[in-house]
Amino acid sequence: MTLFIPLFLVNFLRTLFIIALIYFAIRFVSRYILPMLIDKGVKNMQQKMQEQQRSQQRQRRNEGEVTIEGNPNQQKRNNGSEGEYVDFEEVD
Repeated sequence: MTLFIPLFLVNFLRTLFIIALIYFAIRFVSRYILPMLIDKGVKNMQQKMQEQQRSQQRQRRNEGEVTIEGNPNQQKRNNGSEGEYVDFEEVD
């Protein structure tokens, strides 16, 4: 019984120490590291937006200028073995 009380106190103090260590680690991360990560993310987003805006400004065309833009990923359905379909009417 006399050994139980010191062991209980040691385990209790160790648990309190671990809880305090976790608490201060979370405070440190939220106060110093988290704002740095958020600033880095915001700067990265700003840079992407500026690049996107620059590319849109380069793509502006003069009034009346016509361009045709197609999707290069589309595959054509016409291949050489198929003929061209022609709709016709019978004439009496």
